[in-house]
Amino acid sequence: MKIEIFSDILCPWCYIGKQRLRSALARFPYRDQVEISFSSFELDPSLPADSQETIEERTARSTGRSAQEVSAMLTYVTELARQEGLNYHLEGIRLVNSRTAHRLVHLASRQKKQEAMQDRLWTAFLSEHRSISDPTTLLELAVEVGLDPDEVQAVLDSDAYMDEVNADKQRALLLGITGVPFFVIDEKYGISGAQTSEVFLKVLETAWAETHPSTGLELASEAEGTCEGGSCPL
Repeated sequence: MKIEIFSDILCPWCYIGKQRLRSALARFPYRDQVEISFSSFELDPSLPADSQETIEERTARSTGRSAQEVSAMLTYVTELARQEGLNYHLEGIRLVNSRTAHRLVHLASRQKKQEAMQDRLWTAFLSEHRSISDPTTLLELAVEVGLDPDEVQAVLDSDAYMDEVNADKQRALLLGITGVPFFVIDEKYGISGAQTSEVFLKVLETAWAETHPSTGLELASEAEGTCEGGSCPL
């Protein structure tokens, strides 16, 4: 079984959704036969690498919420993350361009370290307030997960893997994906948003049964926990 996860490092819901999928897989008897891959999705490709806009400012601007309401939303998402074992510190995060970070995730996939790289970037951004557009920071994070520093530096000094990032973007368009996280299972089932682990497990069981063989399931309905439209309303 293949699961393709469309996500952005800027998206707090994406890491929550990925953790919920992992919780479902822990209860899935055929988890050893599941292959997970990550596909790039830039929520806002126009963001500069040195952007000073905070997550509070962007959320307020994109949703029209007051500062107090935005603070409550951040607290809510932080608590949901905590329930999944994640230690978010969202206040004051500066939203920067994520393109180079996505390129590093593609490099990591060649060495079977894609998930480790993706997780490390999420933790650095959402928990540690580190810039995921800063070349020095990206080099440090990539080396932490075991990537070769010379290969990482070569990517940072070039546009390597930009074609792969663009191909992911085109694939998302073809699939009709407008927000993340979005999970594609066996090229047939789509799960939109950070659904509960129970929803993930149900779709996993259905997809497995169909190919081994048996029943079917409709596309999981979209719920809270999706970032879209060039922003991530929490």
